Amino acid sequence: MFVRTGLEGCDREVQAATEAVISTEFATVLGDREGPLVSTAEHVLAALRGMGVDNATIEVDGPEVPIMDGSAAAFVAAIDQARIVTQSAPRRFIQVLKPVQVVIGDSYGELRPYAAGFRAEAEIDFANPVIGRQSYMLELSPERFRREVSRARTFGCMSDVARLWSAGFALGASFENSVVFDETRLLNAEGLRYKDECARHKVLDIIGDLALAGLPLLGAYRSVRGGHRLNHAVLTALMADRSAWRVIEAETARRSRTRAEVGSGMAGGIVAPAYSPDVS
Repeated sequence: MFVRTGLEGCDREVQAATEAVISTEFATVLGDREGPLVSTAEHVLAALRGMGVDNATIEVDGPEVPIMDGSAAAFVAAIDQARIVTQSAPRRFIQVLKPVQVVIGDSYGELRPYAAGFRAEAEIDFANPVIGRQSYMLELSPERFRREVSRARTFGCMSDVARLWSAGFALGASFENSVVFDETRLLNAEGLRYKDECARHKVLDIIGDLALAGLPLLGAYRSVRGGHRLNHAVLTALMADRSAWRVIEAETARRSRTRAEVGSGMAGGIVAPAYSPDVS
């Protein structure tokens, strides 16, 4: 659940749920009947889902979750500082029972049954020759999320990033928190964190967008030339087909509600830096 503070009158709550999504053009935006409340929710949701947290309250005092360095690394660090506490209640999961596919133009997304947990696969194919075609697949676990995708940053061509900024998303963004390409080269002086960082960030976004199912998914997701819109469409299609999924309980205990104040440098009452680079 997100709590939007800093508003006139009183704080407003919005569930991190599929039906709360009101825009997916540039980022995943959550809101209610009165309008948008929190944009760019996907990175913090990815960190929570990736680290195995399924019961959390996120307070945001502005219209957008802070962009940080363009990845989920700062949120993973905050979760580490806050610590994760196990509850006595059993964990609940959404098990995918049959394939669900969505096609939007030349983009394709599919959720299908998968017995081994959750797997996310993204294939991208950009006309920009520097990005080109990339693919990445992740079998989700806290260790692999932390090591393989948590540090992958938001990316785009210079013209696209300029549109993102002008639309009011990724506020305060710069080359320090976005991977930017022109038609011939990478513009970030420090280079890439992974050679396939773009495809890995798409997997990060998938994990965050599909966290809006409300419970961890047991299934495999594949995205081809997709983004937030496709991820939301596939999840919506799954939830609309009641024969395509069921809720199950596992013997593994459930994670507790966690509060992590990233912007203030405090997490769970511990005064410490909110972000230390993972230099794996």
